[in-house]
Amino acid sequence: MSNQNKRIIISGGGTGGHIFPAISIANALKSIDPEIDILFVGAKGRMEMDKVPAAGYPIIGLPIIGFYRKLSFKNIEVALKLAYSLVKARQVIKKFKPAVVVGVGGYASGPVLRIAANSQIPTLIQEQNSYAGVTNRILAKKANKICVAYEHMKRFFPENKIILTGNPVRQDLENTSPKREEALSYFGLFSSQKTILVLGGSLGARTINQCLLDNLGKISASGIQIIWQTGSRYFNEVNAQVNGRNIQNIKVLDFITRMDFAYAAADLVISRAGACTISEICLVGKPAILVPSPNVAEDHQTKNAQALFDRDAARMIIDSEATTRLVDVALFYVNNEQLLTKLSENATKMAFRNSAKRIAEEVIKLIKEK
Repeated sequence: MSNQNKRIIISGGGTGGHIFPAISIANALKSIDPEIDILFVGAKGRMEMDKVPAAGYPIIGLPIIGFYRKLSFKNIEVALKLAYSLVKARQVIKKFKPAVVVGVGGYASGPVLRIAANSQIPTLIQEQNSYAGVTNRILAKKANKICVAYEHMKRFFPENKIILTGNPVRQDLENTSPKREEALSYFGLFSSQKTILVLGGSLGARTINQCLLDNLGKISASGIQIIWQTGSRYFNEVNAQVNGRNIQNIKVLDFITRMDFAYAAADLVISRAGACTISEICLVGKPAILVPSPNVAEDHQTKNAQALFDRDAARMIIDSEATTRLVDVALFYVNNEQLLTKLSENATKMAFRNSAKRIAEEVIKLIKEK
């Protein structure tokens, strides 16, 4: 490959569930060929604009935002920003001249992949969920390859384009077991006590956070240790309440940078059902209670969680029932070794390994075929 043919755009973001897999794909591409030139394209004001440069990659932001589901005059602004984003995407592609464009989901991936496909540039879509979103279903018509994490995706995409790769996860999660003692020390926790890891996603989950806040007394009295990622929106409120009651067995963080330590320390995980979090849970083989967010397109988190629940690889509690059931179910499970082991074994069976490398190899094939 000439240097001209080693340019790749990776587009998407919005949440950690899109960003960290994208960075993993970029790292895998660099490990295959360090001379590959990678440019990210994200959405202005979203977390990718910080996380991607921190990982060592350049990024350009589009002004795109999401449509409002209810009728609103604000959608006029959304449409105008979409139009400008298409113009900006065309300018970026014309200047950078990528050999391949990869879409990982999120607002920015739509305009970039559309312009790339119309410009006869090969595109690869990485669909994370068990139920494909509308944007990816539209983009798939012109995409060259579609890397998926679940079987039976031909109901959404042309079968000849589908490659079952799994979802990329952060590279430091491949083997967390030996890190347990170091991980507990990192969070200031004790090996003699059970530990629950609570994840609401990078932005936070109101229902999960409120449920724990409503049960602080019960959690404190249980002796169970909690590592609680509240998300940036809820950190101040949660931290104030936990500190105000001087509860020592709850560690409150807005964002966890050492997820390898967080999983290593955990006996049980409570989480939303984002596709990449589920992939991480399966890879590290952790028992989990999933609380799907009801506020996502096509209710895809429920479908993600159902895929594990149907194989007895996780428990699922719907959002509307979490307030009354979540803490009691979690405390029951974390103290039952037999149930924890069963969930862990079944989750491990669903794990995909080396997903980022497999996707990177498909990108390289597209470059060579061009």
